[in-house]
Amino acid sequence: MMIHCHQPVSLKERLMFFYNFLQAPGQVGSITPSSHALAKQMMKPIDWDKAQTIVELGAGTGIFTKWIEELKRTDATLVSFEKETSMRKRLELQFPDTLFHEDAVELVRVLNEAGLGKADGIISGLPFANFPQALRDQIMEQVYAALKPGGVFVAFQYSLQMKKQLKDVFTDVSVKLVPFNVPPAFVYVCRKEIG
Repeated sequence: MMIHCHQPVSLKERLMFFYNFLQAPGQVGSITPSSHALAKQMMKPIDWDKAQTIVELGAGTGIFTKWIEELKRTDATLVSFEKETSMRKRLELQFPDTLFHEDAVELVRVLNEAGLGKADGIISGLPFANFPQALRDQIMEQVYAALKPGGVFVAFQYSLQMKKQLKDVFTDVSVKLVPFNVPPAFVYVCRKEIG
């Protein structure tokens, strides 16, 4: 499947992202939204023709949300998590069909309460390197439990710090460098085993 999304990041989005970074750098993780090249690489592992339930962790200003909304089937559901209140409220107005929630540690509960069961794919922009180990562990437990067998977890990071933990959770992990991003990023693709 060819992946195209031609929605540039507006100056307003860039300024909002930078402002939120200044307010909570550990939670936001970067001074600028993700690049087109990074977003495209993050979308590739998902089978958009079959995916019914997609989860987004760390929606930020909605860069990946836009791509997901454009690529997903019309009958598929996107559940998106964003901890920062002003960003989440803005996204709720921009994407009224998406289910928005605050905390990724509630992932399994949120999917169950929405009657969605397990996710086909989870796309994460969370800055795991900025989180305490206990929070990383908690989120990874939720991610693994929320994925269908054969489901895929796609996350980007600015270092290889998460590689060991991801390999401890998933048996199938690949990493790709995306140099055309500020800063350059590593995209992790983790598949949950079938059976």
